[in-house]
Amino acid sequence: MYKMIALDLDGTLNNDQREITPRTRDALLAVQEMGVTVVLASGRQAPGLLPDSEALQLEKHHGLLLSYGGGRITDATTGEVIFDSSIDNETAVRFLRHLEAWPELSPIVDDGHDIYTTDASRHKVYDESHNNQLGVKIVPNIADAVTWRPCKILTAAPNEILMTHLDDISRGFEDKMSFVQSAPWFYEGMPKGTSKEGSLAKVCEELGIAQEEVMAFGDAQNDMGMVDFAGHGVAMGNACPELKAMADEVTLTNNEDGIAHTLERIFKL
Repeated sequence: MYKMIALDLDGTLNNDQREITPRTRDALLAVQEMGVTVVLASGRQAPGLLPDSEALQLEKHHGLLLSYGGGRITDATTGEVIFDSSIDNETAVRFLRHLEAWPELSPIVDDGHDIYTTDASRHKVYDESHNNQLGVKIVPNIADAVTWRPCKILTAAPNEILMTHLDDISRGFEDKMSFVQSAPWFYEGMPKGTSKEGSLAKVCEELGIAQEEVMAFGDAQNDMGMVDFAGHGVAMGNACPELKAMADEVTLTNNEDGIAHTLERIFKL
């Protein structure tokens, strides 16, 4: 029945130790042997998907890497970028200047190789560089340094600070950028209209896969559109209440092999 499985990573595919458990890995390897396309769908920067792609042998099975919250789709086998979107440079620079009004907020922007920052100790900069295999480049001013078109600009802060600034961050940029909170400490700014579900729809059209032939697993607010898009949308047991309320199924948590629990039942593994 299902030809594609789309998986969020943090809090979904990965347990709290940021690992794919053996049971979950084996289930996903088994469905790929049946001809199912596995898509890693994450807000992470593109290099951050590679370890999980290798663990699941996506290169062998023509899996897909959906990074930057839908801003880029890459064929895991060929390395070909199938779809790419980015924030125009003028908007990106203007947005970074806008964020300078709140020094308690930490912009995180990368060029695919390095995160640009004024201070490597700023909130979540080290974590993002480490988790996504990115270097850190210290610059006097981030807005001055950005000469490319970023796929995404993260705004990071402790949750109690971030939540008080959500309206401030997006104000004046709603016509150019889409914003979503992907974690308690992250507010993502992407090109207007960019989303996991929008990119999935493009891929499905190209591959001739119907919407009802897609399964999707997620745990956070930025997974809601993808889970709603799928013919069978699954919320992890640790998912936010909003996602659980609209999913077709609530499985076990990411620490209890929730993905494998569902796949074993549906694919009779």
